[in-house]
Amino acid sequence: MKLALGTAQFGMDYGINSIDGRVKASEVTDILNYACKNGIGLLDTAPSYGNSEHVLGNANVKDFQIVTKTRHFNQTVITNKEVDLLNDDLGQSLKSLKHESLYGLLVHNVDDLLKPGADKLFNQLMYFRQQGLVSKIGVSVYTGDKIQNIVDKFDIDLIQLPFNIIDRRLIDGGILKMLKKLGIEVHARSIFLQGLLLMTDDRRPSQFSRWNSLWGVWYQWLNDNNITALEATIRYASSIPEISKILVGVDTKTQLQDIVQATKGDLPVVPKDLFTNDSDLLNPVNWTKL
Repeated sequence: MKLALGTAQFGMDYGINSIDGRVKASEVTDILNYACKNGIGLLDTAPSYGNSEHVLGNANVKDFQIVTKTRHFNQTVITNKEVDLLNDDLGQSLKSLKHESLYGLLVHNVDDLLKPGADKLFNQLMYFRQQGLVSKIGVSVYTGDKIQNIVDKFDIDLIQLPFNIIDRRLIDGGILKMLKKLGIEVHARSIFLQGLLLMTDDRRPSQFSRWNSLWGVWYQWLNDNNITALEATIRYASSIPEISKILVGVDTKTQLQDIVQATKGDLPVVPKDLFTNDSDLLNPVNWTKL
């Protein structure tokens, strides 16, 4: 099962499609139980996701592999102080999650690995790996333009990156093939583009109307092939051999059931014009500027 569970919603309001805010503890338990029974064995979290780590720890996630992340370091230079903070943060994450070790630890802000002194940070990550506190170390990126620089400098095992059916930059640029060749495990997130790809025309916010021609191709293709947006997005990401895990975030057990069901079936040939390179759309960080 390629599916993995993102847990930002468990600790904070997250995503443009979020209606009810953070998920209630009882619903979290139902979601996790269903995930476990259906072969979803990896959870993704971070200290910056509100109280997500505490929620997971209280829900008893001992049977799951867990990936968490570092804090964002605001300093322009990485010093021993930041390394001490990294030590403290991992200890707190392990305590909150009630785990003795984690599957992965990612540098949450890729720019932290490009600052002076970043070697100190990565050396500490390697120490964690050597001590068995984490199995894999790596980085989370928002765009693909810094990936080559990172893999040239650091021996990472794992990378988390945005990927979806209208964003083929990492395929066309050969980045995914390069990561596969290097043996770096790829976890894809934002396959629904924070819910935007699942919205109907009447629910999509007006600031996205500048891409109406793209939405026209999208909905025409879905209608012509009698496939839902959920099925299309999930099956497309699942079809990419270089991707090991597909992170999905849900607010309810029913949503996860729908996602699991959507993985079953064929994917029609995707139109060549169903894509964009426009970072204003593809990077949610830019949405506030629209």
